[in-house]
Amino acid sequence: MATIGKKLMALAVAAALGGLASSAVAGGFAIGTQSGSGTGNAFAGGAAAADDASVAWYNPALMTLLPGKQAAAALHVLKTSFKFENTSSTATGNDGGDGGDWAFVPNAFFTMAINPKFSFGLAFNVPFGLKTEYDPNWLGRFLAIKSEIKTVNVNPSVAYKISDMVSIGGGLSYQRVDAKLTNQSGLGLSTLKAHDYSGYGFNLGIMIQASPDTRIGAQYRSAIKYELEGTATFSALAAANASIKADLKVPDSASLSLFQRLGPQWELLADVTWTGWSTIKALNVTCASVSAVVCPSVGAPLAGAVPTLSFNWEDTWRYGIGANYKVSPQTKLRFGLAFDETPTNDVDRTPRLPDEDRTWVALGVQYRPSKTSILEVGYAHEFIKDASINRPSAGGTVVGSFENKADILSVQYSLSF
Repeated sequence: MATIGKKLMALAVAAALGGLASSAVAGGFAIGTQSGSGTGNAFAGGAAAADDASVAWYNPALMTLLPGKQAAAALHVLKTSFKFENTSSTATGNDGGDGGDWAFVPNAFFTMAINPKFSFGLAFNVPFGLKTEYDPNWLGRFLAIKSEIKTVNVNPSVAYKISDMVSIGGGLSYQRVDAKLTNQSGLGLSTLKAHDYSGYGFNLGIMIQASPDTRIGAQYRSAIKYELEGTATFSALAAANASIKADLKVPDSASLSLFQRLGPQWELLADVTWTGWSTIKALNVTCASVSAVVCPSVGAPLAGAVPTLSFNWEDTWRYGIGANYKVSPQTKLRFGLAFDETPTNDVDRTPRLPDEDRTWVALGVQYRPSKTSILEVGYAHEFIKDASINRPSAGGTVVGSFENKADILSVQYSLSF
């Protein structure tokens, strides 16, 4: 069993560093799927639950509750669906098909108790991502055809046990991002590719063991700013191809969580999370070289061929509640419900990310094959409100709504040694 665990860990780390494609399954382009144990609870109580090494991401202060060395590897299979229904568009073309797709998101975590007071942890995960793609001849092709953002996060952290009741923790994050946006334009198919491999941030956490059965946890995670560099290319006019730059910022967030043991069999989890999406206004692309038509000078805005991605988003709140039922010493059932606000609005919403408020319903099972290993399987369905859109484009106005939904299946293997 230990050999299997090591192989799964190696696979998850390799996949994370390889930057597998991902789809947003939380508000904005955040990925709420960060551990296999959390899926079955709709990720309720993440900053207070101490099930496995994934605490290195959710709240490093909880690492002081994990003895010895712990490792966890998870794979999440996501299926998103974004289907456009035209109502009164003046643009011509088809409805675009399903803009969603399958995606595979890996996570891997490690924690180690250095001594009774200090612990160390490491998280490899995919905190942000976006993937939508429509038929090349759909009526919104001048706004968006393919949109893809992929991130990878490496997050070492430490924790210190102040007393039997209080622990604190903190860490540093290194993130890389790759982005690709395509759309139709007067210069043919416009393709923007950009990346930044030097994003840095930090996270802080605290855990209070109020009683043997009650635990409170809180975490703050900083914003990270990317300075993207890449190229803009145009299928009908190679002379317009140019080097480009763009700034992209992922938001800060704060979580407050509760873990409450209700008896020998039941556990209650709850949390509230704030995310500062209001700092994101737009993705403005500027020229890093001179080219025909689109780049008259270095530093000028890229002229119209790739539309500015407007955000004008608002801060959001996420509320989650979950429960665990211990069937036997080997088996635990998980349940979860969450409400996740969208940062978008009806004016600025774009088909690149037709996001709306979503409700999570989740269930899962934990099975312990041995004293040192845990297998987690979780499933969540996201009921997403229809997302209306009314946007002008070079091909005419796009008016209608998106029928959205998402499904998540998670498998995680954890090992103590």
